[in-house]
Amino acid sequence: MYGRLSVAALFKPGVFINRTARKEGRPRRAARTLISLEDAGLMTEKTIGFSVTLVIPVLNEAKCINALLDSIASQTHQPGEIIFVDGGSTDGSVDLLREAEVKFDRSGFAGDRLKSAVRRPRLRVIEAGEATPGRGRNIGIAAAANEWIALTDAGIELDSEWLERLIEPAARDESVRVVYGGYEAVIGNFFERCAALAYLAPRRQRPGGLMRGPSIASALIHRDVWTAVGGFPDIRAAEDLFFMERVGKFNFKIGWAPSAIVRWRLRPTLASTFKKFLLYSKHNVWAGRQWDWHYGLARNYLAALPFVALAIAHSRWWLIVPLLASFARVAKNIWERRDGRGVWWLLNPIQFVGAAVVILVIDLASFAGWAQAALQENGSSKAEDQPAAS
Repeated sequence: MYGRLSVAALFKPGVFINRTARKEGRPRRAARTLISLEDAGLMTEKTIGFSVTLVIPVLNEAKCINALLDSIASQTHQPGEIIFVDGGSTDGSVDLLREAEVKFDRSGFAGDRLKSAVRRPRLRVIEAGEATPGRGRNIGIAAAANEWIALTDAGIELDSEWLERLIEPAARDESVRVVYGGYEAVIGNFFERCAALAYLAPRRQRPGGLMRGPSIASALIHRDVWTAVGGFPDIRAAEDLFFMERVGKFNFKIGWAPSAIVRWRLRPTLASTFKKFLLYSKHNVWAGRQWDWHYGLARNYLAALPFVALAIAHSRWWLIVPLLASFARVAKNIWERRDGRGVWWLLNPIQFVGAAVVILVIDLASFAGWAQAALQENGSSKAEDQPAAS
């Protein structure tokens, strides 16, 4: 519908560039030619004028924060405002964000990757002390200048059309108040492939296509939704699940954007995977969500105990039953995540064993975290079912 121009020629509505500067890729404020993002094809007709605040909680993400900033700069629909809320980083994340904040304010234009004249959105950094992700999101949303809030996490990279695709369902239908996009893992080696088969959620059919999600790390909400549900719980993990469950209870109209994709990196080793899931497990128990994870896992292992007892008392052949059950569990995980691949891909023995090992490590971490949560209950930051939206 709109003709594409060179990226160097892009400019926000209301700002002018002259033809010489256009050829050279340099912005000029006084000129005769008006080039808008609409003309350039960076905004659809429906998303023009749809102003969004992007809110991102941060905790010790110095290694990947620049990649996230780069992916924000490359968005075909730029947010009107970006708010980072730091929850007590000690690795230099805040220093990097402060540098970016100064550069945004000083230059007013998007950075090296875009290499365009697209005016930068306003970037703000809020240091919130030792804030959980839930509290960080609440602080950011409360401070937002816009009614529509896009949400993602640090440690993630955004596809260039992520925000534009996320906005489209709400722009098409004014009754939509929540939009969920999808997510994918960055898979660069054999271990990451096995990890994805072990615990990356499978794609499900949603209106518009197959996608992983919903996830708050790829979401757009109206401020009215946040206010009505009482904000996010002030907890370290599962705050997104509580929030989405409350959204469902209020029957807000939900839009789906399968092509609005964010990408996150899996833990690179077994040790880091164990540590991460131990923390997830512990905080999920403190949040009172054992029913959603731990109880089902415990039932699986309790069901195997009679056969282990029979193997000890009678014959080791009884161990075949729990081993077959474990085999079936791994096979189901791989099959649900095959993404159109055939049965021979499923039966790759090295891949099968790799996924099985990752699943076993996650199971051990889950039980260890459950035990730690029980022993450390007095020192926990347990969830309250009525979070504060402030």
